[in-house]
Amino acid sequence: MRHVLSVLVENEPGVLSRVVGLFSGRGFNIESLNVGPTLDPAVSHMTICTSGDQQIIEQITKQLLKLVTVIKVVDLTEEQAVEREMVLMKVGAEDSKRAEVLRVADIFRCKVVDVSPDDLMLEITGDYNKIRAVVALLQRFGVKEFVRTGTVAMRRSMQLGER
Repeated sequence: MRHVLSVLVENEPGVLSRVVGLFSGRGFNIESLNVGPTLDPAVSHMTICTSGDQQIIEQITKQLLKLVTVIKVVDLTEEQAVEREMVLMKVGAEDSKRAEVLRVADIFRCKVVDVSPDDLMLEITGDYNKIRAVVALLQRFGVKEFVRTGTVAMRRSMQLGER
């Protein structure tokens, strides 16, 4: 099962290397990794997407918390969270296909960020499932280039009815 881990770490040299080393040293895969500073310049936020059953995720969490530079780990998979990633995709869009590619892009609220006579470059933002769906639909037009950022995620504020 896919899990999204939110990890707060001290913002200092070598932290990323230690976290990645923990995963590789134990044979765990990182599907995506996104790191950036927080409003506090001494703290960075990592969003790590990985796979495993509950026991494996608990083991990863415990191992992460043993690292001196790790402040907090939360598995957002079990939380109400907002998740986003961005994809830039260059799609074949010759004259005969252009209108259909633009229709798909419009349905998924993609932005056209570059145009050439034979291609459209689209910016797609959304959660993991939206990205999978739009990529699957656009593949039939011929994907010429494809890059994605990896997931960023944040726990939602308290929902109505929660206390």
